[in-house]
Amino acid sequence: FEKPSAIQQRGIVPFCQGLDVIQQAQSGTGKTATFCSGILQQLDYELVQCQALVLAPTRELAQQIEKVMRALGDYLGVKVHACVGGTSVREDQRILQTGVHTVVGTPGRVFDMLRRQSLRADCIKMFVLDEADEMLSRGFKDQ
Repeated sequence: FEKPSAIQQRGIVPFCQGLDVIQQAQSGTGKTATFCSGILQQLDYELVQCQALVLAPTRELAQQIEKVMRALGDYLGVKVHACVGGTSVREDQRILQTGVHTVVGTPGRVFDMLRRQSLRADCIKMFVLDEADEMLSRGFKDQ
């Protein structure tokens, strides 16, 4: 990144201040980097518990967000995991039990991990709904 995009200039500081932020912009404008940067700034890296939960409507998007989070947080030592369908439930449980700072996932798998008590919500201080309109239109409202 050479210069923050318009949405990044407007969104990162309020996010880091702990304010509720709603972002809407065209694809490719830097929304993902905005909320990932905000999360990375607020994590307590000494506490290896899930402090941020990011929900995305598709496995592919969740995995893409995980990749961005890893790239931006590489030197910070961030532990991030994607909980998505089509992967091993037992592997998700194992990774979550070892501890992660951030979980990115789809509503179905995240709900399953919460139900199984593999993912605990008591330390979550940041919650992001990426493409919330898409999740509602796909019928994830109940979850």
